[in-house]
Amino acid sequence: MFLCLSLLALSFGYNGGGGAAYAAPSFAKGADISWVSGMEASGYKWKDKNGVQRDILDILKTDYQMNSVRIRVWVNPNMNDFMNGYMNAEKAAELALRAKNKGMSVMLTLHYSDSWADPGKQNKPYAWRNFTFQQLMDAVYSHTVYVMNTMKNKGVTPDWVQIGNETNNGMLWEDGKASVNMKNYAWLVNTGHNAVKSISSSTKTIVHLSNGYDNELFKWNIGGLISNGANFDMIGMSLYPEAGDWSAKVDQTVANANDMVARYGKSIMISEIGMDYNQAAASKSFIQSIKTKIRSMAGGKGVGVFYWEPEATPGYNGGYNKGAWQADGKPTIALEGFKD
Repeated sequence: MFLCLSLLALSFGYNGGGGAAYAAPSFAKGADISWVSGMEASGYKWKDKNGVQRDILDILKTDYQMNSVRIRVWVNPNMNDFMNGYMNAEKAAELALRAKNKGMSVMLTLHYSDSWADPGKQNKPYAWRNFTFQQLMDAVYSHTVYVMNTMKNKGVTPDWVQIGNETNNGMLWEDGKASVNMKNYAWLVNTGHNAVKSISSSTKTIVHLSNGYDNELFKWNIGGLISNGANFDMIGMSLYPEAGDWSAKVDQTVANANDMVARYGKSIMISEIGMDYNQAAASKSFIQSIKTKIRSMAGGKGVGVFYWEPEATPGYNGGYNKGAWQADGKPTIALEGFKD
């Protein structure tokens, strides 16, 4: 049945049924907070800029005017990996409910892997490693429905769902590697899209690539998907500039975003941004700039900006340094850039 739905969708653009998502903000200002549950379980606590210990979600919402969160899900994360073992559907749904109860919208990011999926690795889940391509599409469909229903059973309907994460060269390699078989990649995107729509027809699906400034990459990837019949609603971009080049990279990314709108008519979501915590002043200016320019895109086609894991303290999880909190538990000034 799943395969039949996928094939029909390629021909007829099947949009599914199901319940409606609650209203998304007109412009999303948000953060990927996927590490929060694991950090809390290991004793992490956060302070605001005045040194007062508070719920991290309250700080993000009240102090920095964030209205949305982004949460990733892996297929079968290693539960012995304490920092990353929380990336399953159940933990994601619990965290999403916390955010919803604070009036925040939710973006779900499906990695379709047991661990990190990004431009350098798009490894199949171990349990899917020997599947035929038809079985792989069925697995994508059933896993996506499972995660959506896990969210729904907690009372959460995501406003946005990424079909993959930073799929610069496709996903679920080698079958879905875009440079080898763009059609397979398109069919996998369609399968995920259709699964989301079968649970919530109003949830928006996103194809997300890194290096938002790279117009050639986006023309090749997004154009290839569309020419092979893929259905999805939005284009997602990542941008991780340095203190010395953020202004130029923002301009290039906005130019690319406008080009994507002109070519394909898709709205643009900046799914990930970040900069080194030691460059907080530059990061604040960077955030303010990209937020303002994306929100100002013609026709309301720029729909949001998300900071990636701002709650991470210096060196967290093996050396991540692009969070926005300091070792003393207080934030840097970077997230002030989200405030209007």
